Amino acid sequence: MTSRERILSLFQGKEVDRLGLMPITMMFAANQSGERYGKYAVDHRVLVEAQLVTSERFGFDHVSAITETREAPDCGARIQFFEDQPYAIDESQSRLIDKTDLASLEMPDPLGGNLMHDRVKGLALLKEKVGSEKVVEGWVEGACGAGADLLGINRLMLDFYDDPEFVRDLFEFVVELGLRFGRAQIEAGADLIGVGDPAASLVGPQIYREFVWPYEKKLIDGLHEAGGAARLHICGNTRDILADMGRLGCEIVDIDSMVAISEARAAMGPEQILAGGLDPVAVLQNGSPDQVRQAVTECHRDAGPRYIAAAGCEVPPGTPVANMDALAEYARSARTAD
Repeated sequence: MTSRERILSLFQGKEVDRLGLMPITMMFAANQSGERYGKYAVDHRVLVEAQLVTSERFGFDHVSAITETREAPDCGARIQFFEDQPYAIDESQSRLIDKTDLASLEMPDPLGGNLMHDRVKGLALLKEKVGSEKVVEGWVEGACGAGADLLGINRLMLDFYDDPEFVRDLFEFVVELGLRFGRAQIEAGADLIGVGDPAASLVGPQIYREFVWPYEKKLIDGLHEAGGAARLHICGNTRDILADMGRLGCEIVDIDSMVAISEARAAMGPEQILAGGLDPVAVLQNGSPDQVRQAVTECHRDAGPRYIAAAGCEVPPGTPVANMDALAEYARSARTAD
């Protein structure tokens, strides 16, 4: 069974030969290829080479084009770039510091020679390199995270109360942009689109259900209509919105280490594919290989057969190779029914 066959069969509810292995790697992947992350984050050729090296070295079932937001810079957000760390948005000069600018904000073209286009080119090259052997994963920003990237996280949190109609207009804009970007990635060869919405864990369940969930649902349904699968990634403590996350219909839902996999399984039911659960710092980076094996064994036990081995969030750049080997060895040796 190829990696791609394994994951797509899992999506379809079919039996597979062993656990899937799909950790999120960004800075870790750059390190494996000997490149500075500053180049990896903006040059698809560097990203592709690093993903190929890392996926082959550890036997991942996927290659991924995830980086920081591509959408916000292409909308004109002011960005600070660094040589060997993720680029950052300057929220003191947010793109929508004047909120009336939203009405005239031009929707950027994902194929317009910008950072979004660079990701699309990266996905096409990844597909060319891996063919039908591995899952090719693209990435878009979810409604809450994308809105915060343009408005600023603190202003967004206030506007849920102070200006809810503006928040809805903002989310309409970023979801339409996400759909255009996601479709372009699927057309380039992506099998799966990750939807990163870390800011969604910062709101309470009432705000999530009223404001965030409907737009995440619109985005995910649109990705499905375009022919792609969806992977939801909300960092942080999502305990109070687990059931809502499960209702979105994503093929994969990532669970950060702040929430027990057993809680996610209870809230989402037996059919939802869960990924993650391992503490990326305390266990994967700072633990021993034995601790990694113990942690992933427990996650697999609590998740049951519909589980994909991964850390709860991005693999830290300082993670020892021996620890990643331990994670990979467990996935290769474990049957889904173990």
